[in-house]
Amino acid sequence: MREKLNFYIDGKWVAPAKPRMHDVINPANEEPCGRISLGSAEDVNKAVAAAKKAFDTWSQSTIDERKALLDNVIAVYQRRLGEMAETISMEMGAPLPLAQSSQAPAGLGYLMDARKQLDTFEFEYQYNGTHRILREPIGVVGMITPWNWPMNQIAAKVGPALAAGCTMVLKPSELAPLNAVLFAEILDEAGVPPGVFNLVNGDGPGVGAALSAHPDVDMMSFTGSTRAGTSVMQACAANGVKKVALELGGKSPNIILEDADLQKAVARGMMHMANNTGQSCNAPSRMLAPRSKYEEVVQIAAATASAIKVQAPGEAEKGAIGPLANATQFQKVQGLIQKGIDEGARVAAGGVGRPDGFNRGYYVKPTVFADVNNNMTIAREEIFGPVLVVIPYESEEEAVKIANDTPYGLAAYVQGPEQKARQVAKKLRAGNVHINGAFGGMGTPFGGYKQSGLGREGGPFGLEEFLEVKAAIGWGEQA
Repeated sequence: MREKLNFYIDGKWVAPAKPRMHDVINPANEEPCGRISLGSAEDVNKAVAAAKKAFDTWSQSTIDERKALLDNVIAVYQRRLGEMAETISMEMGAPLPLAQSSQAPAGLGYLMDARKQLDTFEFEYQYNGTHRILREPIGVVGMITPWNWPMNQIAAKVGPALAAGCTMVLKPSELAPLNAVLFAEILDEAGVPPGVFNLVNGDGPGVGAALSAHPDVDMMSFTGSTRAGTSVMQACAANGVKKVALELGGKSPNIILEDADLQKAVARGMMHMANNTGQSCNAPSRMLAPRSKYEEVVQIAAATASAIKVQAPGEAEKGAIGPLANATQFQKVQGLIQKGIDEGARVAAGGVGRPDGFNRGYYVKPTVFADVNNNMTIAREEIFGPVLVVIPYESEEEAVKIANDTPYGLAAYVQGPEQKARQVAKKLRAGNVHINGAFGGMGTPFGGYKQSGLGREGGPFGLEEFLEVKAAIGWGEQA
């Protein structure tokens, strides 16, 4: 049991104003593995005041000073990488091999990407002869991050915000907060100046709402559900004008073209869907298959799903999946699997209930639904579990129409001959389109169209989110 009851405010670990205890539950056994305090508006006020004060100095820091600080952060993070992986595995159920190879290193990758940007990013440049364009830190940034890829999303915000010269207040998910506490320890050890980074644990009503509505917060950066993102926008709009960056939900299509290598493309799509137990906002959850090869696609997907091992996080082999991250998500996924059955979809693999051998823990069966149309609930709603729906199409034009028939637009996938896949990719309304299993890596802009969000994370695009643009008019060429 790890007790982390204090908040990190103005460079110190301080007790909450109104202590309210909250147990962190290990999803593998449904038992407490940690305890935190849930904060209040009073704690948010202290943290924002510290960030506002620190902004006066940190915003004027030099690029070399920011480089040196990020170098220190990266070094300490690397030293504590194993500890970070174990923490994430324990509190949100990621199999230890996944936590070691992806979850913890993803945070390191975003820090390294932010540091890399400082070598080439133009914060100032001459424009039209007599004007100077100045890109300056936006101010105090409120950050709210989720439980599914916790360090990935924390570092995707904190790294570029530090590089930009911003100060910040972070509210991580109360369902997986221990990694954020460890991250605050890393920043403290690395020498981040007091007030530049602040951590207040809490829930949405107690801390998230207060942070979003705070008049001294200049920008909110949020990752989570579309419903919660809408609430953040409303709170920001009702309490002054501030910038909002949102990375929200998805229901990403995976188009299997007629000429694709079916075995390779379909198996890859199912394995990607199940990665992180399906708890990725860009997961390829809707597989679109040509009618002429529909049953073959369903059979390959079902066979792949049935072969996926479900194992306890600490004992998991590479490629196995663990439990869902929390009880609420477990109940949601089970309910949506039952909803698919009730609406007439055919269960080709998996189904309701825990896998064999598990009578506790938030484990689910890798599931494949066939005979799905795009109007069914399981084709419209983000399930956020290892559940694939397979939808038939008659032509490429219909495939594109079905793919785009969603309120989301975070990611899309196309499998087939390169030239044809490129043509289809251009027609898809999504922030990322992956062709034949390709992935972008750090620095590639990540974000969505439509209800999948606003803004981008990663590379120069992610750094720009934390900057204002000033035109200094009449600023002649420098000597």
